[in-house]
Amino acid sequence: MFHLRKLTAAVVGSGLLIAAAGTAGAVDPVKLRWASDHTGPPHPAGIAEVRFAEMVEKRIPGSKVQIFWAKSLYTVPQGLKALTQGNLEIMTGQFGKTSSIEPLSNVVLGAGKLTTVGAIDAIDTTQTYKDLAAHFMKAHDVKLMGAGHLSMYMGAGAVKSRLIGPADFAGKKMRSMGPAENALLSALGANPQAMAFGDVPPALQTGVIDGLLTSLGGFNVTKEQAPYFTVAGLNGIVGDYYYFGVSNRWWSRLKQDQRDVLTDIIKNDFIPFQRAINYCNDKRTLAKFQTTDKSKPGVYVMNQAEAAVIQKTEGGATDKWIKSKVNDYGDKLVDQFSKEAKALVAANPPGSHALEKTNCADYEKYFTRYTKGSDLYKAKSRK
Repeated sequence: MFHLRKLTAAVVGSGLLIAAAGTAGAVDPVKLRWASDHTGPPHPAGIAEVRFAEMVEKRIPGSKVQIFWAKSLYTVPQGLKALTQGNLEIMTGQFGKTSSIEPLSNVVLGAGKLTTVGAIDAIDTTQTYKDLAAHFMKAHDVKLMGAGHLSMYMGAGAVKSRLIGPADFAGKKMRSMGPAENALLSALGANPQAMAFGDVPPALQTGVIDGLLTSLGGFNVTKEQAPYFTVAGLNGIVGDYYYFGVSNRWWSRLKQDQRDVLTDIIKNDFIPFQRAINYCNDKRTLAKFQTTDKSKPGVYVMNQAEAAVIQKTEGGATDKWIKSKVNDYGDKLVDQFSKEAKALVAANPPGSHALEKTNCADYEKYFTRYTKGSDLYKAKSRK
């Protein structure tokens, strides 16, 4: 849990009148809780949320922000209910993990759709996202402030040998993040096992599972148990998209100047920073662990031809599963997003997007600042 310090300004002598004039139009402090299912710093998304809290403290002195990581307050489905009820103010919610309470959130999932950096980064420009935002407001009284992404390199890790083609997946017991990913694994001939990430390392070590679907960050945690990690290009296996949802019940009670400042921080600081630091985390992990030798441990990125085999074998299995769980409107959104994703990929070829020009050296200070064991980490992050 992360607690912001209350800032106070001492006013003395001739500065009294100036300070009084400066505070006359000051924004009233806000108090809010932010829940996320990912871990805190040094996880890049956790760093972004701490930075959000610091920005609120700076812009609205006296404010208090509490951040709850790793489901320490709510799971994503529980969090959505809490937002609706006004028992939570903000949540980082993964689209797929929301599906048990809102099936339509699945419509942006699927292997091999957003396959370039620019396409992934533009998910919240699509009409499908806008339709989902309108639905969340109407059905759940939750305002979507925007979307982000964690690792663009979601892949498959294995214990004994690398998973590249369908034959390598056949018969393997594979950890899955959820039912949408089960459809892909089943199409590849694997035996999917939905499992919380905390249970994965011992399951790998004891042979309960043969491998797992996860992100580069997950590979960092499980590389000793599953050292062969394969990525089917950008989002060739699954995407990891998040929305930033705000309780409208809480939001509507704020004053306009409070909403203006929070909107500015979220849209113009937090979201761009979150996207950039996650992108740079991928880059730094690849720099450390990428290999071009399929027989050696490490991160292997499939070439276009290899990734195409995975996509062909998947054959729309994820879309079919999603359509089996949604209404006619959901059917329409699935097809709509597939078309929009194809257009985004065409409009954003590799190397063309501003995010790919990010100077990741500028973000190393944030990873260093929030490294586990540092005094700042201990002071800022509490579970």
